[in-house]
Amino acid sequence: MQDYMMSALDWLSSLGYIGIALGLMLEVIPSEIVLGYGGYMISEGSIGFTGAIIAGTIGGTIAQLFLYWLGYFGGRPMLEKYGKFLLINQHHLDLSEKWFRQYGPGVIFSARFIPVVRHAISIPAGIAGMSAIKFTLYTIAAMIPWTVFFLYLGIVLGENWSGIKDIAKPFIIPISILALGGGAVYIMAARKQKNL
Repeated sequence: MQDYMMSALDWLSSLGYIGIALGLMLEVIPSEIVLGYGGYMISEGSIGFTGAIIAGTIGGTIAQLFLYWLGYFGGRPMLEKYGKFLLINQHHLDLSEKWFRQYGPGVIFSARFIPVVRHAISIPAGIAGMSAIKFTLYTIAAMIPWTVFFLYLGIVLGENWSGIKDIAKPFIIPISILALGGGAVYIMAARKQKNL
């Protein structure tokens, strides 16, 4: 693992729960790595599982709220100009906007589990003026299982936590398919309710 990443993780781990929340808020290091390291910290006994879940959920939700508000107040032009500083490019914006237009607000939950789309989906939600409360609830609902999954993997891997991305890879596709299936059921139910 790169030296800068290890230094950042060491610094974040010295902050305990706040470090996990900060790591997910800043998203400089992928959330899987931060949570995997958090799982390792749990296995070492330096933090507790419940506290780490709360910290991860709060940090991940705040990161997405930041993107939501950027979309809400700045719109697409500002994000096209400054998105690169948030590691969001034109392709991310196009794809997430297409998803949001196609599937509506319910996609906020399921998209959190889909690579590429999951980071940028908050932006079109903000641009579309989706209710901030509804957005936050969907985001929290998705952040909890994401956080639990990677913390658990980090606990199981222990000192080998740095291999978490390779270990998680076989699980991501089935999780993505489940999330898409859940999203599809939600959309069909919402449309059926609308037609009643």
